[in-house]
Amino acid sequence: MTASYPNTRLRRTRASNWSRTLHRENVVSPADLIWPMFVTEGKGVEEPIGSLPGVSRWSVDGIVAQAKEAVSLGIPVIALFPNTQPDRRSDDGAEAHNPDNLMCRAIRAIKDACGEDLGVLTDVALDPYTSHGQDGLLDEAGYVTNDDTVAMLVDQALNQAAAGADIIAPSDMMDGRVHAIRMALEMNSHPNVQIMSYAAKYASAFYGPFRDAVGSGGLLKGDKKTYQMDPANGDEALREVELDIAEGADSVMVKPGLAYLDIIYRVREAFGVPVFAYQVSGEYAMLEAAQAAGAGDRDALLMEKLIAFKRAGCTGILTYHAPVAARLLIG
Repeated sequence: MTASYPNTRLRRTRASNWSRTLHRENVVSPADLIWPMFVTEGKGVEEPIGSLPGVSRWSVDGIVAQAKEAVSLGIPVIALFPNTQPDRRSDDGAEAHNPDNLMCRAIRAIKDACGEDLGVLTDVALDPYTSHGQDGLLDEAGYVTNDDTVAMLVDQALNQAAAGADIIAPSDMMDGRVHAIRMALEMNSHPNVQIMSYAAKYASAFYGPFRDAVGSGGLLKGDKKTYQMDPANGDEALREVELDIAEGADSVMVKPGLAYLDIIYRVREAFGVPVFAYQVSGEYAMLEAAQAAGAGDRDALLMEKLIAFKRAGCTGILTYHAPVAARLLIG
C-alpha cells in the first residue's frame, strides 16, 4: 500500500505531547539501567575522579549508601569495580582470590544492606589486581597467556560468587573463559549466578578515564590488542557472541556502546538474547565536556543517547549517568 498526502500526515501524531507519548516506539525506564561504581579502601572516603566529572571512588560504607540510593531510584543492578591499593597488586593478580579483598567486602556489605532488592554485578578480569595493568598473566615475552589466565579467572569468579555476587561479568576476552566459569559455578553450588559476558569488547580509545578510576592506567605496559577486538571488525563480534552463548552466558555485552550501535543491532537480530551496552568512561566524559563547552544540554543529550541504545536493541545500559537518568525518568 502506498501512502499519500494528505490522507497520510505523519506529523499528525506528533502534534501534541500525549500523542507523541502514545506512539513512542522505544521507552527507557530506570529498570533499564545498571550503575557502575568504584570502591576503594578506607572509611568515610569519597575520592572524586578528575577524568570522570561527577564520579567518585567510595569506601565500602559509601558504596552501601550509593547502593541504597540505587534501590530508591528503581535501578535494579549496580556494577562494582575495585581500586586495589598498589601494595596489593602483583604480577599474577593474586589479590583477586582473597576472600576478604575490597570487592568481596563490598559485595557482602551491599547484600547485607539491600538483600534481594538490588543485584550486584562483578567484573572478572585481572587488570585491577596486576602490577602491569593487563587483564591476564604474562609470559616471558609479555604476551597475555590464555589458558593460565582462564584458571585464575575461574577462581576469581568463584570468590565473588561465594561473597554474594548475582552476576559474574568476565571482561577479559580470553577464549573459553565463559565455559570454564559456568562449569565451576555449577560444580560449586552457584547454579543461579548469572554470567553477563563482555562478548564484544573492543580495543577502544574510550577507556582512559576508567583506567584512572581503577588505578591501572599508569601501570599498563603495552596495549590490549592481542585480546580485545579490532574496532574494524563486525563479523568477528558475532562469532564471539555465538561462542559465549554456547558456553553458558545468560546475556552479552557490547563495549563501548555509542560507537558500536551497529554491533548491538546485529547481535540482537542474529541471536535474540539479552544484549547490554556499556556507555564507557570516555563516552561519559565526552558528554560532560559537551555541556561544559556549551555544545548542548547534558540531560537532553543523555536521554537521546539512552534511546539510541534501546532503539538499536539493548535490553539495558551500563552508564555512570544512571542516577541522573533515573531521576529524569521518574520526574
